[in-house]
Amino acid sequence: MMIKPVQQGQHTPDPIVIARRDNVLHDKKSWVELQDMLPSPGSVVHPDLAIVNAARVSFLGESKGPEQDKRLLLYLLNHRHTTPFEQVEFKFRVRAPVVVWWQWVRHRTWHYNFQSGRYTPFEEDDFYIPAQWRLQSESNKQGSEGHLEGLDNNQLVDELRQFTAEGFSLYQQALNMGVAREQARLFLPAWCSYYIAVCKVDAWNLMNFLRLRLAEDAQWEIRQFATALHEMFRDAMPWTAEAFDRHMSPLSNTR
Repeated sequence: MMIKPVQQGQHTPDPIVIARRDNVLHDKKSWVELQDMLPSPGSVVHPDLAIVNAARVSFLGESKGPEQDKRLLLYLLNHRHTTPFEQVEFKFRVRAPVVVWWQWVRHRTWHYNFQSGRYTPFEEDDFYIPAQWRLQSESNKQGSEGHLEGLDNNQLVDELRQFTAEGFSLYQQALNMGVAREQARLFLPAWCSYYIAVCKVDAWNLMNFLRLRLAEDAQWEIRQFATALHEMFRDAMPWTAEAFDRHMSPLSNTR
């Protein structure tokens, strides 16, 4: 299956993308692009077939047709013969707030290159403002459940928006006074500041990421990004995604 390029949104200087998901956090600022793959979905050797070929090289075998190839791929993942899945790589470009990146970079099998606030100034209103505030879970010390309702929720939304505006105003004031960008950014509210990064990962470690970050106990924000990645993964590698959904996904009933 060949993925069709999609339309650009804001903050997208590079128009050459394989696929894209906008508005990941429902704030019109967050997005994920699939910039490149090895092999490309449109190449002679499809990414799913590349995994099968990598597995069959053990005994110098070749493709035996779609039905047997798919059966082998499903078998490989079910029995955790994982090295063939490392032969396919994804390169994503992601725009997410620090509250998401703080968890994402714990996946150390990924490779990251981040936007630098030392080189490029931050933009006004470049912060994540959630529309809904969640309540602390009583059973999970690091999780949330339920929502703050009514005027209390709206008050916190307004206060965070004001807080970020004040921080940006001080940041801009420091820059206007000649303060270095690397130090002026101390005025910015860090956790909700947006950063762009280019991230590379192989298919096996992408599936491990999805296994953890699609789970119901994962923080809502990173779960939305995992959902977007899973959609792109499913379009790019339908056989492998089917195997993941059957044998690894936290949303599967057949694990």
